[in-house]
Amino acid sequence: MSDASVIDRLHATVLSRRAAAADSSYTAKLFSQGRAKIAAKLGEEAVETVIAGMGEAPERVASESADLLYHLVVLWAERGVAPADVWAELARREGTSGLDEKASRGKG
Repeated sequence: MSDASVIDRLHATVLSRRAAAADSSYTAKLFSQGRAKIAAKLGEEAVETVIAGMGEAPERVASESADLLYHLVVLWAERGVAPADVWAELARREGTSGLDEKASRGKG
């Protein structure tokens, strides 16, 4: 499972656990704690990924990246974003200079 479809499958699993009892899964517990907690966990995982990227073994970077992606998918589900929405945005940007793309959003 090394292709992007694993994210689609993860998203489906996350959605299926959204309505579950908070004590039945970690995902359900995150949803029960609300958007702020989900976003905070995403931030924590981002920092852990950065720290790993600064000097830990590649396996640790991969592990932290997986945690980061999981929490990102939970946030997508909370906000009503599907992986296809993200893939479409990436496709829209494909072939565009990163500097030009940022400038078009006023974030240069």
